[in-house]
Amino acid sequence: MFEELRELSQTFIRIKFEQFRRYFIETTPLKHRFSIILGERGIGKTTTLIQYLLDSTDQNPLSEKILYIQADHFLMGKTTLYDIAETFWKLGGKVIAFDEIHKYPNWSMELKSIYDTFIDLKILASGSSALEIHKGSHDLTRRAIVYRMYGLSLREFIGLKYKLQLQSYNLDQMVSDHTKLAFNIIKQLETQNLKILKLFKEYLEYGYYPYFRIFESVDEFKLTVEQNLHTALESDLVAIYPHLTGNSIKKIKQLITFIAQAVPFTPNWQAIKKLTDIGDDRTLKTYFNYLQDASIIQGLESGSDKMKRIEVPEKIFLANTNQLYSYCTMHPNAGTIRETFFLSSFRPFYTIMTARETDFLVEKKYYFEIGGKNKGAKQLRQQDKGYLALDDIGHGVGKRIPLWLFGFLY
Repeated sequence: MFEELRELSQTFIRIKFEQFRRYFIETTPLKHRFSIILGERGIGKTTTLIQYLLDSTDQNPLSEKILYIQADHFLMGKTTLYDIAETFWKLGGKVIAFDEIHKYPNWSMELKSIYDTFIDLKILASGSSALEIHKGSHDLTRRAIVYRMYGLSLREFIGLKYKLQLQSYNLDQMVSDHTKLAFNIIKQLETQNLKILKLFKEYLEYGYYPYFRIFESVDEFKLTVEQNLHTALESDLVAIYPHLTGNSIKKIKQLITFIAQAVPFTPNWQAIKKLTDIGDDRTLKTYFNYLQDASIIQGLESGSDKMKRIEVPEKIFLANTNQLYSYCTMHPNAGTIRETFFLSSFRPFYTIMTARETDFLVEKKYYFEIGGKNKGAKQLRQQDKGYLALDDIGHGVGKRIPLWLFGFLY
C-alpha cells in the first residue's frame, strides 16, 4: 500500500509541478514544523505544496525524503493519515504534505497525533478556505500555523501569461511615488508590445485563477468558475459542516444568486430573508459567514467607531472580479468591478474599511475614492491623505493614482 502511495506521490509531483512561483511561496518560508495553507478552490494550493516539497530536496521529485498525499484519493479508504506518516517516518521521510485535508474524516485528530508523535517530521497541509481548524476537541491552533492564500494579483497574472517578471510594491511606495512606478511598469511592458489597460481588462475578467491557461475561450473559464462554486458548496462545505442538508445548500445558492445581482450592498436581514425564503436571522447570518469563510464573498466593516459595535458588515462584495463576470447574468456594473478589484487587491495584506466621506479607508490613514478617469476630488477635500484610484488611466499625478497599479501590491 505504501509503495503505491509513494509512486502516486511521485506521479503527482511530476505532473503538477510548475516553474511559475506565486507570491505566497516567495514571501512565506513555512519554517514551522506544522503549516496549514487555506484558500479557495483553484488558486494554486496544490502547486504551492509541491514546490515547497521540491525546495526541501534540491528539486528532486524522486526523493524518498518527501511525500505528497491527496487526502480525498480512493486509496485513502484503505489506510489512515497516521499510518502513512508512521511508515514514511520509519523509512527516513522528512516532509509530508496532505492536500485537500478537509475531505478526510477526523483529519484534525490524526494530524494532531502525527505532530505529537513524530517530532522530527515536517507537516504541510492544505484545505478549503472554510476549514475550521479552531473548532472541535482536537484543537490544532497551538500546534499549526495557519496561512491564507489568495488568487493571482494583476502582477502575477502578467507574469504567468506573458512570462514577464515585474516587481511588487507596498502601499506607502505607491502613494508617494506612483507616477514613477507606473511609468517604469509601462516601459517594461512596452518591451513586449503589451499595454497595461488591455492587460488590466483581461485580468478583471479571467485573471484571478491560475487555471485560465487551460481554456481556449473565456466562456469556458467562466463556466468553470461557476462549477467550482457549486463544488465548493456541495462538496467542500458539506465535508466541513455535515449537518447541512440539500435544502440548506439550495437556500445558500439562492442567497448567492441574490448577492451576485445586488453587490455591493449593506445587509438588510429582513429584506434578504423574504427574498431567499430563509427563516430566521441567525441562520441567515450563519450562511453569510460560511460564504465569507469560503472566499465566495467578502464583508467590509465600517471605519466609524459607532458602527464597529454592530456585527453587520457595512458592505458585502463578491470575493473577486472574475466571480462578478461569471455569476452575474448581465455585464457587471463598472463601479462594482472597480471597487471589488480594489478591495480584493488590499485584502491579503492590509486593513481596509468603509469611510464616511470616501469609498475606502486603508490602514486607518489612507482614504480612497474609486472611479473613472474623469472623477473629481470633491470627497477628498477634508482628507490630507486622500487619493483617487482611477480606472482607464495609464499613469497619474499627485492624488490621482491609476487603479491598475494596486494590482502590484503582491
